[in-house]
Amino acid sequence: MCASDLEPKGGLDLSRQKSALKAIVAGKPADSELWKRVAAGEMPPKKPLQDPEKALLKEWIDSGARWGTDPIAPFAVTTASRAGRDWWSLKPVARPAQPMPGNPVDAFVREKLAEAGMKPAPPADRRTLIRRVYFDLIGLPPSYESVEAFAGDPRPDAYERLVASLLASPHHGERWGRYWLAAARYAETCGYERDQVKPDVWKYRDWVINAFNSDMPFVRFVAEQLAGDELPGAGVRGVIATGFIRLGTCNDEPNDPREYQYDRLEDMVGATTPAFLAMTVRCARCHDHKFDPISQEDYYRIGGAFWAGHVQPGSPLGGPDAKALGYPNVFGWTDKGRSAPPLHLLRKGDPARPGQVVKPGPHSAVTSQATPHAAPPADARTTTRRLQLANWISDPRNPLSARVWVNRVWQGHFGAGLVRTTDNFGFTGEKPTHPGLLDWLAAEFVHNGGRTKPIHRLILMSETYRLASSHPLHERYSGTDASNRLLWRAERRRLDAESLRDSLLAASGTLRLDKVGGPSFSPVIPADALEGLSTKSRAWKPSPPEEQGRRSVYIFAKRGLLPPLLTTFDLPDTTLPNCRRDVTTVPTQALALLNNPFAHEQSAALAGRIGTRVEAKARVEAAWRMALGRNPSTNELSAGLKHLETQAKLLAAAGDPAREALASLCHVLLNTNEFIHVD
Repeated sequence: MCASDLEPKGGLDLSRQKSALKAIVAGKPADSELWKRVAAGEMPPKKPLQDPEKALLKEWIDSGARWGTDPIAPFAVTTASRAGRDWWSLKPVARPAQPMPGNPVDAFVREKLAEAGMKPAPPADRRTLIRRVYFDLIGLPPSYESVEAFAGDPRPDAYERLVASLLASPHHGERWGRYWLAAARYAETCGYERDQVKPDVWKYRDWVINAFNSDMPFVRFVAEQLAGDELPGAGVRGVIATGFIRLGTCNDEPNDPREYQYDRLEDMVGATTPAFLAMTVRCARCHDHKFDPISQEDYYRIGGAFWAGHVQPGSPLGGPDAKALGYPNVFGWTDKGRSAPPLHLLRKGDPARPGQVVKPGPHSAVTSQATPHAAPPADARTTTRRLQLANWISDPRNPLSARVWVNRVWQGHFGAGLVRTTDNFGFTGEKPTHPGLLDWLAAEFVHNGGRTKPIHRLILMSETYRLASSHPLHERYSGTDASNRLLWRAERRRLDAESLRDSLLAASGTLRLDKVGGPSFSPVIPADALEGLSTKSRAWKPSPPEEQGRRSVYIFAKRGLLPPLLTTFDLPDTTLPNCRRDVTTVPTQALALLNNPFAHEQSAALAGRIGTRVEAKARVEAAWRMALGRNPSTNELSAGLKHLETQAKLLAAAGDPAREALASLCHVLLNTNEFIHVD
């Protein structure tokens, strides 16, 4: 016996009245086969019911086995083993009352701290704070001159001015756009054995960067990526944005073309739902979700939005050609026409076992938006299904999207979201540490028209954001809240891969901030990293030297050959959406930074930037200022001078021992914890 409503074993489906009454005699438990099996401990076979549960079942049969809805709604109510439609993330967003005056971030955080009998850390000093906010907003270190100017600025609004200038910087989009590119599984090649280049994908990257710089409203941000070709007046920009749909891997010679067609659909559903909704809908391709209120029909309802544009293997890189898109040199998506072939639910996900036809529509767990997809307008050249899906996602009534978005913003500033499982707001994810604050921010985001920069500003102006990373009661508080869920201090964070590379370039003076957008560049990759490639002689051709100083967001993203230094520091995988990066600490990171040719080149360039014509003391001071943004302490100055002296003697045979010694000192500084961490 089984309660599966797709293929009930033994012909018994306990979710439907007609089927269940085959094993139940209303009013007579002793004559009911179901009760006999339950009483004997035979059902359920793996986990027999407890005595109170048995008593409840017997009482129900004895009272007439009255039935409610048919079939029983399996997703209606949350239980001990799965979420229902009353799960916290599926409830409507309502702005809660602020528990105390002041910045709402501080109000909600201080409330939790007070309940735990804890107090926040003291404020961070200005030199620490400017480095923190620079990396958070633009992903680059402040110069020594910027640090000193801010530290000595007497104006009461100096920090507010700093935040405003960084939010207005064109480098803000480079920083925050990179987060979205990871969530969108961005890469510029197909993957698989040949890993062909997808031409013009970099235009999607530039679209994302510009969207963040312009603070594009969320409604538009969603609509252009899912349906830019269907938006009035979107033009080529909108079609470029639909590159989101085709960013996944692409196999031009699949073993089973029919099955691969559904695998491609799974990629589209599997990218859209965690990125915008933090729900693992792709798990429902083969069966109802085991933990969340997502039916198998839900998977195919959402998949139906993409079905009209779905292409057979052999099409150009898994998508429509330029003629269908209406613009040359564009990598995007569109429907084949105003109609689409029927999309069948696949029994157990098997294309050889089609079930009923599923019409496109919204996720049924969001009961506040149950309107099915409408037919396209008479003048439409597409089905408009993707536009309807986009509008459903960004609708203010959708309880997921605003929560998911502000949680991503919070994660970018604190290292972990208020919901720490950023791509999973379901049953197996974590619940929010501060649910009131999450909903307050989500409501504020909607109130601001879905613009993100006001949320940045609100968070950054809070005292909570500006706390020091150390606390006078650090040891005691760590004993009760080691993971800092209550936000009693700032979190010390290691630079991510791109910020680390960009910081090395900034220290050496070779960072090219003038080269923004456009085709990607190929960095130099060490020869030993190419040894395992079957076509190593033509697998990688570095760009000219003048391109090598560009920011890391513009690196050519080849799925089969990501830069080894960056992958060592947790550059995300490009196969699946990556909403929160791993942050590891492993010996290979120290070894890579110590021995990698790129790191040594930047150390040498930094030494060249300083020069050896000035006295040794000035060299040491310049090295500290350019690498760490501050002056050395008395002890550090002494140690630096000693290092120069010792290394010059050891390198006496070198052509320029003074310069080689200075490069050695620079390399030491670029390998320090202070350089690769932000307090």
